[in-house]
Amino acid sequence: MNILHHDNPATSRTTSADEAVFASARETLDPALPPEALGPSRELTWRRHEGQGVFPGVCRDYAVYTPENLDPATPAGLLIFQDGRFYTDEKFRAPAMLDALIASGAIPPLVAVFVQPGDLPGNPAQSRGNRSVEYDTLGDAYPRFLLDELLPEALAGLNVSTDPGQRAICGMSSGGICAFNAAWERPEAFGKVVSHVGSFTNIRGGHVYASRVRAVEAKPLRVFLQGGAQDLDRPAGNWAVANFDMAAALRHRGYDYRFEFGPGAHDLKHGAAVFPATLRWLWR
Repeated sequence: MNILHHDNPATSRTTSADEAVFASARETLDPALPPEALGPSRELTWRRHEGQGVFPGVCRDYAVYTPENLDPATPAGLLIFQDGRFYTDEKFRAPAMLDALIASGAIPPLVAVFVQPGDLPGNPAQSRGNRSVEYDTLGDAYPRFLLDELLPEALAGLNVSTDPGQRAICGMSSGGICAFNAAWERPEAFGKVVSHVGSFTNIRGGHVYASRVRAVEAKPLRVFLQGGAQDLDRPAGNWAVANFDMAAALRHRGYDYRFEFGPGAHDLKHGAAVFPATLRWLWR
C-alpha cells in the first residue's frame, strides 16, 4: 500500500515549510505491484569477495541479478543494494519485483548487485562487523571499494551502462546514508539514489549531510527518500526528523527528489510496498 503522510513529526501541525518539502509528492505514486504479479523468488548465487586495497582482508558475500533474455549488445542499467540479503529475502523480494517490472516494460533491463557488509578478518561469514565503518563513514572509501574492487569483479562479462543516469544505488538505515554518500562522492558513477529510513544522524557524523546539501550547488542526482513517523529516536538523533531535514535541503537546492513518508518504523515494510513505484519514478 502506498502511504503519504504530510505531518512533520516534530510539530503538532503541518506548516507551510513542511508542505513545501512535499511539493514533489503531490500526486500519489503509481500503485505497487499486486502480490499476484510477482513470480516465484529467483535463486541467486552468492559469491565471496576478499578486500584488497580499501578494506584489506575484509570479506563479504555478494550476488548478481540479471534479467531474463538480457541483450548483450545493449548496455543494461545498474542497481546496487547495500545489505543485499535484506532485499533478496521473502519480506522484500527485489529480484521478483525486478523480473515483473522489466518484463512489463515499466523499467529498462537492469543488472542488480546485492552486496553484504564486510566481515572482519578472522570473523565468521555474515558477522558484518565492518558495517558501520563502511556505511556510516562519510567520504570516498566505500565508493572507491565498490568502483575499484567489487564491481569490476561482479560485472565481469556483462554489458553495463556507464551513464550515471542509468545507475542507481540503494540501501536501508546506515545503508541508506551509504547509498547517498556514494552518489554524492561519485555522481559520475551513480546518478540515482534510494534511501530507506536512512541514518542521516550522528553515528559517524552523518547529521551534517543536510547542511552539506544546502551549502553547494545541486549535483546531478535523482533522490528517493523514504521515512517513517515511528522511526528511531536515539542519542545519535531522530531518524524521522533527519529525513525531513534532508528532504528540505534537497528541495532548497532544487534537486529532482521525492520524499515518501508514512507511519512506519525502522524497517523495510513501507519501502517494499512502494519499491515498484520507486523504480518507475527513478527511471521515468
